[in-house]
Amino acid sequence: MNSPSTFPSVLRELARTHQVFLAYAATHVHTLDLTLPQFDIILTLGNTAGMSFKQLGEKTIITKGTLTGVINRLEDKGLVQRMASKTDGRSQIVRLTEAGAALFKRAYPEHLEFIYRIFSDYSPEDIATLEAALVRLREAVTAARGGKGEESAAD
Repeated sequence: MNSPSTFPSVLRELARTHQVFLAYAATHVHTLDLTLPQFDIILTLGNTAGMSFKQLGEKTIITKGTLTGVINRLEDKGLVQRMASKTDGRSQIVRLTEAGAALFKRAYPEHLEFIYRIFSDYSPEDIATLEAALVRLREAVTAARGGKGEESAAD
């Protein structure tokens, strides 16, 4: 079994990799005149009929306190709109406008191609190994949090 003293370099590398990955992804997203949280909303709403704020908070990496501001800015850009929920009078549904849907259809494949460049030298086995290691790490973190999954990560 590993001791806690063996992990500082792994933790440092995990944090550095996360930071550099987000910075890389942001270079493409900024060409769309969006921030990463705004693009996250566009990607999450793409090919859906819309979602409640609660659903968006559960499916994105955006904290509850930031979500309203992100939606407001996307609304100002004409990319999303709010509608009253047909099933719950107290909640609103956020959905892509025609402009938002067009942006999603164009930008999603562009972004995937942009991100794929990072992995172009990885074999399918490398990808599978990396994915398995990340899943295992996420599951360990979830277990350490008492079983609370991603839906509570934005709390």
